[in-house]
Amino acid sequence: MLGFPCNQFGSQEPRADEEILSFAKEKYDVNFQLFSKIEVNGPNACELYKRLKEAKPNPEGKADIAWNFTKFLVNKDGEVVARFEPTVSPEEIADQLDSSIG
Repeated sequence: MLGFPCNQFGSQEPRADEEILSFAKEKYDVNFQLFSKIEVNGPNACELYKRLKEAKPNPEGKADIAWNFTKFLVNKDGEVVARFEPTVSPEEIADQLDSSIG
């Protein structure tokens, strides 16, 4: 699991990277890699998210990320296997992990 903070959704993440990491560890016991803040939509979207969104648009066929906590499942070969909207919990994705990593 990798996390990419973004402040494009209701300005919910205005803090600096160090503050974001500290908050995530203290409040949610985050134990996965948390990267520097990025943009996921628009002309300044990072290349990773451009690729993820192009490979797996949302169920309505739109590429842009609508809200925080959109998740992508990528296999060991770098293929984007699935996209999960914010309402899907990591626990709901767990059964797909074994078949994707294999």
